Amino acid sequence: MTLVEHRTHTVLDSPVGPLTLVAVDGTLAGLYMHRQRHRPPAETFGELETEPRTEPFAEAAGQLRAYFDGRRTRFELPLALTGTPFQRRVWTALGDIPYGETISYGQLADRIGQPTAARAVGLANGKNPIGIIVPCHRVVGSTGDLTGYGGGLPTKQHLLDFERGVIGAALF
Repeated sequence: MTLVEHRTHTVLDSPVGPLTLVAVDGTLAGLYMHRQRHRPPAETFGELETEPRTEPFAEAAGQLRAYFDGRRTRFELPLALTGTPFQRRVWTALGDIPYGETISYGQLADRIGQPTAARAVGLANGKNPIGIIVPCHRVVGSTGDLTGYGGGLPTKQHLLDFERGVIGAALF
């Protein structure tokens, strides 16, 4: 028996450009930036919901607005993270990085109990399907330098500056 997933999506405006939110069977499964590196093809997103009125879109939109308004530092949403067990461990650990702070890929590898897996952590981080909400932007290189980000390095820098309260943190 084959189970059919019901997919829907909506697009929200944000300070970092349009965000496409994807739900699978009523649970948030994706948040993709307009020019994201590992963005799935649009035809896989399902039916378009022009206004985020139903769940999970209404709650996600509200929490994202609060985040970008500086009133929310942590997201509390049910998520459908689809990936390998290792990827899901990495993505879960990302949620433990405090708002406004960064850690290195090696430190994240240590946190998940695989201290020699910094490269694998970086690859998993890059495939995070729910950007911003699962804060992969908070992971940096071992020297503190910004390294790859699916939404682009200017967006990563903007999100980090925003979270650190850097005055005039403008993307464009």
